[in-house]
Amino acid sequence: MTYSFSSFDGELKRIKEHFSGELSSLRTGRANPAIVKDILVDAYGSKMKLEGVASITTQDARTLVIQPWDKGVVAAIESAIRNSNLGIQPVVDKDVIRVILPSLTGERREQLMKLVGEKSEDARIASRKARDEIWKDIQAQEREKKMSEDEKFRAKDELQKKIDHFNRELDDVAERKRTEIRT
Repeated sequence: MTYSFSSFDGELKRIKEHFSGELSSLRTGRANPAIVKDILVDAYGSKMKLEGVASITTQDARTLVIQPWDKGVVAAIESAIRNSNLGIQPVVDKDVIRVILPSLTGERREQLMKLVGEKSEDARIASRKARDEIWKDIQAQEREKKMSEDEKFRAKDELQKKIDHFNRELDDVAERKRTEIRT
């Protein structure tokens, strides 16, 4: 019996998507709607994500344009952006909010590089935990005689190949973000 890694593959995919989402929310000086989409806005008597009350587009490499669907929430959106810890200042232009991203300083670039490293390590830790769970399951199946010792070691090799491939993918994603930060 060969071991099914489908749940493990799904978990690795979820970890990679989370990692990519975390990196896309880092402000690198280049306009990206992911930077502001999760900011909570006081609208309609509750807290809502910015992407739920407005469309967010890029005007150019350093400018985001936020167009609220309801003109009554412009002030709430402006306040939410100002109060976020992103270090950006919104400019209200009638019914549209523009956010011009300042250039990154050398110190901020260093902080972002460290943050990319930390998030990368968090993703690796999550993948190791998932690997350990699968390895325990493989060992349990071998103890219960559902799999032979040879099959156990083949599954272990396959597991390691999957982890190595996943780590290379993480490195590629992190290196692309580092390149974006440097430029």
